Amino acid sequence: MKRSAISKLRILYRRFQRSNSPQFNLVWGFFLYTVAGFVLLALPFFHKTDVSFIDSLFISTSAVSTTGLVTIGVESSFNLGGQLVILLLFQVGGIGYMTLTTYYLLFTTNRISSWHQRLIGTEFTMPETIQIKDFIRSVILYTIVMEVLGTIAFYVAFSDTGMDGGQAFWYAVFHSVSAFCTAGFALFGDSFESFTDAPVVNAIIAVLAIAGSLGFIVATDIWYRISGRSSRLSFTTKIVVWGSFLLLLMGTLLFYFSDPDGGDGMDTLLSAFFQSMTAMTTVGFNTVPIGDLALPTLLFMTFLMYVGASPSGTAGGLKITTLTAMVAVLKSRLFGQKRVSFFNHLIPFERLYVATSTFMLYTSLIFLFTFLMSYSEPFRFEQILFEVASALGTVGLSTGITGDLSTTGKWLIIVIMFVGRVGVLTFGFALLARAKKDDEVLSEEGDLAV
Repeated sequence: MKRSAISKLRILYRRFQRSNSPQFNLVWGFFLYTVAGFVLLALPFFHKTDVSFIDSLFISTSAVSTTGLVTIGVESSFNLGGQLVILLLFQVGGIGYMTLTTYYLLFTTNRISSWHQRLIGTEFTMPETIQIKDFIRSVILYTIVMEVLGTIAFYVAFSDTGMDGGQAFWYAVFHSVSAFCTAGFALFGDSFESFTDAPVVNAIIAVLAIAGSLGFIVATDIWYRISGRSSRLSFTTKIVVWGSFLLLLMGTLLFYFSDPDGGDGMDTLLSAFFQSMTAMTTVGFNTVPIGDLALPTLLFMTFLMYVGASPSGTAGGLKITTLTAMVAVLKSRLFGQKRVSFFNHLIPFERLYVATSTFMLYTSLIFLFTFLMSYSEPFRFEQILFEVASALGTVGLSTGITGDLSTTGKWLIIVIMFVGRVGVLTFGFALLARAKKDDEVLSEEGDLAV
């Protein structure tokens, strides 16, 4: 009887899933994971100190969305079990729960249904040259390899600081997964400010964050090119790589010349690079107090968080490809061109529609939530704008106001972190669009592949 009742519930739930759009199912899945994380983190035996329900929900949402904003200290508030729950939440959030589900199906049955393919198509924008099965396997393998290598490197680096073996191992695992998933969660109370002059630790974080933020599509595309399965890199990969390089270079130079820290040139350059990298990749770690930065630097970091990195990666933000599409539209209008192109590559109108919609909705949400928080919070405008951009971009950087947010402010940040993870356009479709019965899935990523 029990088995029969459970089977009926499973059937009813599958019918519920298939009666809704892929976008709704994606949002619904992340919502369930967030609620499950909240329930676990609210259990007292995971706590070192008392943790309120709103703070448990905030941490769960921040972990699933791979944001990293925290209202309480992770290491000081949660024991090892609680920290493990948080790690699992941002691991699932980083590579996508549908990726794990689909990989399980491939591992057990070696096939995936068209319904699962539509969901994967909603979560990731893939060029036609990449098969879903190959892509899923590449995501899992790429994640395991990078996080294992990161754990080894961190373990050596932390051991050299005098940590005992057990603590060094756990800190290495936690921060390796956090860096690759661009989650921004740290077990140090001041993020990585105590490692400002530690180039090895800075380099490990940068490699992991850039590897995750460039995206699984870019990594797969590069591997296809290296292994000879493809004769050239896709236009999307070229745009992502060059765009990331230029934004990182601009941020580093601006930070270096506007916020010298009084140290020698290499220390200042390292600090400038790291802060620019952490904003662009949305990894959310910092080696200097963000609240002490000069206003021009703070505003440019806000822009880097706004743009983000690559589609189909672990980073958040508007995406470089969406910004590129907007630049291409502007260029075509200024030069009176009838077709929209970038570097002699024609951009299809359907991609322009998606990019334009994402740009308008994303920017509107930043304005709306900044406006709302200006009513509920007593902080300066640039601090509120920075916090909202960090939350929607799933970055995790803060000028230091997160822990002092009112209950209303925490709820607003919770909502916008969740929307930032599922994607603004996906969230809009989930709320407004009727279920689709065909295989066409609109995605917000603004992929430029033609």
